[in-house]
Amino acid sequence: MFTYVKYKNSDEHFLAARCHPPYPARMKQDADPDTGWRGSREGWLDAAYSAFIREGIDAVKILPLAESLKLSRTSFYWFFKSRDELLTALADMWEARTTTPLCAATGAYAETETEAMLNVIACFLRPETFDAKLEFAMRGWALKDPAILTRITAADARRLTALADMLLRWGHGTDDADTRARTVYLVQIGYISMQADESLETRLLRIPRYVEIYTGRAPDPREIARFRARFEV
Repeated sequence: MFTYVKYKNSDEHFLAARCHPPYPARMKQDADPDTGWRGSREGWLDAAYSAFIREGIDAVKILPLAESLKLSRTSFYWFFKSRDELLTALADMWEARTTTPLCAATGAYAETETEAMLNVIACFLRPETFDAKLEFAMRGWALKDPAILTRITAADARRLTALADMLLRWGHGTDDADTRARTVYLVQIGYISMQADESLETRLLRIPRYVEIYTGRAPDPREIARFRARFEV
């Protein structure tokens, strides 16, 4: 219980009040709920990503995400204005985890055309450079949302252009580069759309032949050895 004690010195009065508060000490979170833990933007986005690739876009809803994070529903609004803003962030994540690294791979340093193609194939085979699960989920979302379909169509065009430009730089004619680029790309999207279940080793064994089909040239055994080394743990 707080007892008022009169001090001659005003500073002493202040210190006494600080040391003997007029109510029991409470946790900071209880005193001011607004300072409680709300998670983080990355946490909410990661939860949305997990729900999206597991169950589709209809599963990305604020209340279920809050429950999975053990946070209040209102915490969401500290990081996103609305569910639509969260969905836009998911689509941006998709671009960053697929289109951006693929286009970068087409421009990566290579001493030969076959090595350049191996750079592209390596990109497709690594989840950190081409998120196949996210790509699959996005294409499912596009079946329900014309705006997302438009965005995917634009990404397809950008990716194909990057692949064709790479082949053009290695001496292929315009039509030939376009056809080969489509072969590379549509094979990969086919793998994703069919959710092909192949071991990494099975795919690696096919790489030399794929490279020859895509470029018209067989890769050097040393290039294949260096390529396989990228995937050794």
